[in-house]
Amino acid sequence: MKIGVPVSKIMTKNLVTLSTKDDLVTAERLFKKHHIRHIPVVEGKNIKGILSHTDLMRISFADAIDEHEEVVDTIVYNMFTIPQVMVHDVVSVKSDTTIKDVAEILSKREFHALPVVDDGKLKGIVTTTDLIRYFLKSIF
Repeated sequence: MKIGVPVSKIMTKNLVTLSTKDDLVTAERLFKKHHIRHIPVVEGKNIKGILSHTDLMRISFADAIDEHEEVVDTIVYNMFTIPQVMVHDVVSVKSDTTIKDVAEILSKREFHALPVVDDGKLKGIVTTTDLIRYFLKSIF
């Protein structure tokens, strides 16, 4: 395994994003369509927050009601805005941050994704899944 490899080598660059004006129904649709768990919330290229699928599950009653899950989700999601549900104080890293440093941050915190930000502009996102894939390629 190489020491000092920058996170830019493994981060996702083709991002799915939301704006603060989007709604949570749109967010849910994007999570499902792209099979992702974290979506940066932006204004232009500037990050304002991050929304995780877990954030949506916290406000959803779908697990309690099985038969009309989609209708219940839509009703609940329309009661909240993205800024009300997203994480505002986002921890981010620069694109030249090493993969080792990213792994240390994620191993010590209770989140699973870090936006990659250079000069205030969102450049990518790195997740624990990206790290696992990298480590597996390095080992095998």
